[in-house]
Amino acid sequence: MVKARDPYAPSTDEEFMNDRQLDFFRQKLSDWKKEILEGSKSTIQQLQQESSSLPDVVDRASAESAKALELRTRDRQRKLIAKIDAALRRIDEGTYGYCDETGEPISLRRLQARPTATLSLEAQERHERKERTVRDD
Repeated sequence: MVKARDPYAPSTDEEFMNDRQLDFFRQKLSDWKKEILEGSKSTIQQLQQESSSLPDVVDRASAESAKALELRTRDRQRKLIAKIDAALRRIDEGTYGYCDETGEPISLRRLQARPTATLSLEAQERHERKERTVRDD
């Protein structure tokens, strides 16, 4: 998601969440959000252009099924935008990159893979184990 013109990649050799790292993640999150919003616009246009007056019942059912799937996907992306916005707020507040549970830094590798992460890998694993235990009861 980071443009090719910016070869910078955060490194553990530098101070954690320095200005350059924060700028890197801000840009990554902003680009991701922009990409999702552009996809949403094209979906809306596509859905508005498609005709619901298909003569064949099977074609109509197939089209409706495809629309429902696309709308579910867009709903997940809407929720993702909320997470991206929350991550951007954390950058502005100076709390980005730190685990909500422990306050410890979240690894750069995890943040690069999942820039909306709010828990360190260890805290996330504990959370998932606890969730499985509760579901199994």
